Amino acid sequence: MYQRHLRHKERQMDLMADKTAEKAAQYAAQVEKLEQRMRVLERIATDRGADLAMEIEDLRSVESREKLQ
Repeated sequence: MYQRHLRHKERQMDLMADKTAEKAAQYAAQVEKLEQRMRVLERIATDRGADLAMEIEDLRSVESREKLQ
């Protein structure tokens, strides 16, 4: 009877370990997706930084010229 109980507990632990491993894999995949998105955002922010600053300055110049007229 005790051996049967131990086998049952061992099976429960195996199932829990499988479930935990599956969740860990899901979390790892989700983290990878988030890291990819973050890299894209960082690239947009850094690559477009100079262009964006220039565009903002151009808009300010246009506003200044419109106010003078």
